[in-house]
Amino acid sequence: MTHIIEVNQLRKSFGSLDVLKQVSFNVAPGEVIAVIGPSGSGKSTMLRSLIHLEDISGGTIRIQDQTLADNGRYAGAAEIRKITDRMGMVFQHFNLFPHLTVQANLELAPKTLKKESSSLIRQRSLELLGKVGLSDKADAYPANLSGGQKQRVAIARALMMQPDILLFDEPTSALDPELTGEVLRVIKELAQENMTMMIVTHEMSFARDVADRVFFMDNGEIAEEGPPEQIFGNPKLDRTRTFLQRVEVDS
Repeated sequence: MTHIIEVNQLRKSFGSLDVLKQVSFNVAPGEVIAVIGPSGSGKSTMLRSLIHLEDISGGTIRIQDQTLADNGRYAGAAEIRKITDRMGMVFQHFNLFPHLTVQANLELAPKTLKKESSSLIRQRSLELLGKVGLSDKADAYPANLSGGQKQRVAIARALMMQPDILLFDEPTSALDPELTGEVLRVIKELAQENMTMMIVTHEMSFARDVADRVFFMDNGEIAEEGPPEQIFGNPKLDRTRTFLQRVEVDS
């Protein structure tokens, strides 16, 4: 498999508003892609389309050589489920179940969807809580956690389904600056383990450090893409340069 994600001429419209315009890209197994750009440029919509949280208006999406959508026509429900089950997504606002403990949050999806023994699922949940530095929070409820801890639980929960691809939609933008580092540290460790990841982020220094490639999105298009040293050090387009200068001023 040369590419784990293949997207060709992806389009998404909300009424007369074209949110994605002929977006095309490939991602290799183990590659980390950082997606940057101004608000409203289509970054989150593109990410959500890959895991079928948005219905596309046109284009083709292939995941691990399986076709999710071909020229805007989706595969059958069973095939869609099979494809999206291999992907995990971490959202901006955690999306944890408040009435469940941390460990129960982790174990809910695999117990429901995977034909595995409870003891195996329990063992994996404890291992993953250790991985994200939260072994002591297994019996805690989300209300008793900091934002950074909630986001680390959300990452562990996504890993419970043993995905081949992880998608992050602005995983630190709802956090206080001092809590951002602990979440980025976990994502960095996953990158070092060759997990295929696409990360929509406003953290430019993090994108520079962790990404193999950076996509700069503007006005529903990938305006420029390349290695971090090129995008941040010598962007080809004026609009990339202007965006990066503005971000530096704001931060």
